[in-house]
Amino acid sequence: MQQQESDAAAIELSSVRRVYGYGSSATVALSGADLRIEPGRFVSLIGPSGCGKSTVLRLVSGLEAPDAGSVLVHGMTPVEACAAKLIGFVPQTPALLPWLSVLKNVTLPQKINAKAGKRRFVGSASPDMRKLLRKAGLGEAMDKLPAQLSGGMQQRAAIVRAFGLRPEVLLMDEPFSALDEFTRESLQDQLLDLWDELKTTVLFVTHSVSEAVRLSDTVVVMAPKPGRVVDVVDIDLPRPRGERLFEERDFHAFEDLIRDRLRSAWRSDDAASVGGTNR
Repeated sequence: MQQQESDAAAIELSSVRRVYGYGSSATVALSGADLRIEPGRFVSLIGPSGCGKSTVLRLVSGLEAPDAGSVLVHGMTPVEACAAKLIGFVPQTPALLPWLSVLKNVTLPQKINAKAGKRRFVGSASPDMRKLLRKAGLGEAMDKLPAQLSGGMQQRAAIVRAFGLRPEVLLMDEPFSALDEFTRESLQDQLLDLWDELKTTVLFVTHSVSEAVRLSDTVVVMAPKPGRVVDVVDIDLPRPRGERLFEERDFHAFEDLIRDRLRSAWRSDDAASVGGTNR
């Protein structure tokens, strides 16, 4: 059994369909979605609003179930994976407890799950949270309350908190979308540092082409109406990926490629809409 689990994909979607509503008012959020993510990979989902990116996260997290097809996390259902504490989640807003210090916020999940019997695939001992906070640039903020931190610092704390349980799969729903560009790039650096150390599988939702290319091993391009995967692009750029990456020709070539695939998705969507109108 253990051998089967170790050979399993970190995340696997097979012919997944998800529909919201009924009858003529039904919305097909995902149709025939297939996706396989190997352990330890950093994968970004990108596409226009309504293409099903957040739906994929909800399905993988076990918050929703597919209407057809299957979703597996390390060979088990998302509900089973959540029960085994294999899945972590970083939302758009940090959701820190305001009455606890930064250090107590990030260590609280460890304390809650100390006796949960979590199953591990990529590591054993829990990481040193003080070390992770220092690595994320929060060494001098450990004893501060969330209200004493900037938005970027709060989001760093939320990321450290999620990594702290060593989840096998970390789901991130546009965690940097509310931040200015400079802060966003700084947090990208720190996220990559943490990920490089802990080797968690990351599924990251973003609307930023540059962000997707900089962070990812693979970028999954999605299109709407219905939501679907239209392309999977492997980002063959060396790591580590520091600020100088923005000056590299290969980086911009991947940006152009992703934008071209997104434009193609838009054109196919427009064509489908016109066809529907003619009918």
